[in-house]
This record gives sequence, structure tokens and C-alpha cells, in this order.
Amino acid sequence: MNSDAVEILLVEDNPSDLEVALRALREHKLCNNVQVARDGEEALDFMFCQGSFAGRRPDELPRVILLDLKLPLIDGLEVLRQIRADARTRNVPVVVLTSSTEERDVVESYALGVNSYIAKPVGFEQFTDAMQAIGMYWLMLNRPPTKV
Repeated sequence: MNSDAVEILLVEDNPSDLEVALRALREHKLCNNVQVARDGEEALDFMFCQGSFAGRRPDELPRVILLDLKLPLIDGLEVLRQIRADARTRNVPVVVLTSSTEERDVVESYALGVNSYIAKPVGFEQFTDAMQAIGMYWLMLNRPPTKV
């Protein structure tokens, strides 16, 4: 992966949650390159190199996707479904980071192959701490498979 490659695809439509997430990643120096998608369609365009991302190199996938479920245009579960259905993207770790605590969302997310499901903490400090832990684990500790 080159040094300009996206490390995190952050799929989030809530401006304040997006700001807190980006701030936490920056302050803890966990990630240099974050691509933000503000809806499910933009996330899929990025992952599959289509639309405004048609020029992106398809072999440079993010190291992790942080995915909200409640998204405009295409919801997070459908984004997860399409990512897992495609051989090119199915091994990219996906962490659902959402305000939904609905059991059916948790069950369906895991059935679709999510790697982790995290309910967004309500408080600013707790949310910042959660982002630090997510970044630390997925970018520093986790060992993804090497490309075959």
C-alpha cells in the first residue's frame, strides 16, 4: 500500500459525529488518510471505483471501513451486503459504528459479515475514546491477510 492510499473509509452522514471521529483520529495520530463518504452511494462508488471515484486504483482498498447504518440514499446494511458479495472487497474489515442499538441491526450486521458492531457512545469523551480504540486496533494491531 502506498503512503497516499486511504487507510480508513469513514461512512458517516452526521456532521457532528464525523467531526468528532476525524478529530479523534488526528489527535491520536492514528491515521493519515481518511476518505469520507456521506451516504451509502458514495461509499459504494469509492469501494468499486465508480462515479466520481472512477479513476481510483481498485487494488488500493482501505484497511478498514467505519460504517454507519442509518445513511441516506443506500443504507449501511445494503452497503455491507454489496461489499461482502464482491470478491474484490469481501475481506476488507468493516466496523459498524452506529447509534442503532436495535438487536435486529446487530444480528443482520453479523449475518452479513461485519467484523465488529459498536454503538456510538453519546458523550464526546467516550466517543473520542472509542475512536482511539478502534483506530488503534484496526490500524496498529490487526493483521490483515496478504494479497494472493
